[in-house]
Amino acid sequence: MSDTGLAAEIAGLVNEVYAEAEAGIWNDGAARTTETEVAGLIRAGQVAVKRSGDRVVGAVRIQQLDDDLGEFGMLVAAPEERGTGLGRELVSFAEQWGRERGLSRMQLELLVPQTWPHPVKEFLRGWYTRIGYRVVRTADLADDYPALVPHLACPCDFLVFHKDLAAARQS
Repeated sequence: MSDTGLAAEIAGLVNEVYAEAEAGIWNDGAARTTETEVAGLIRAGQVAVKRSGDRVVGAVRIQQLDDDLGEFGMLVAAPEERGTGLGRELVSFAEQWGRERGLSRMQLELLVPQTWPHPVKEFLRGWYTRIGYRVVRTADLADDYPALVPHLACPCDFLVFHKDLAAARQS
């Protein structure tokens, strides 16, 4: 499959999953990513995928932020793969990727509504906590991603989680 075809497939999966996972957070019509953005991430070596046959059923973006900090994001599993352990497998892959580069911590970001409990976001917050991630900062989305703020349908907190990779390896 060409990078263009792969980028389109990943972007489609990400947008499908995030449309449900972030329903009510964004104004109508807001997409999580584009084929162009995903193609750039593929070229940069920042996307890992899981396939079932010739279909992409999961993906995660991984990147190194500084000398000791990695980050994963854009984590998706196809709806039919939920509950199979695919998400945990992709997070484990991202963490192992970080360890192989000598990184001591992994980061993830989670956008949550301030005024109402979003079921998917509450599930994710609990799941990330259970697998060892802790909130290290509650930020204003405008500080990190100012271009996204006009697309929000409600006020949100921008949670930044970290996990100590060295401690995680020993447990």
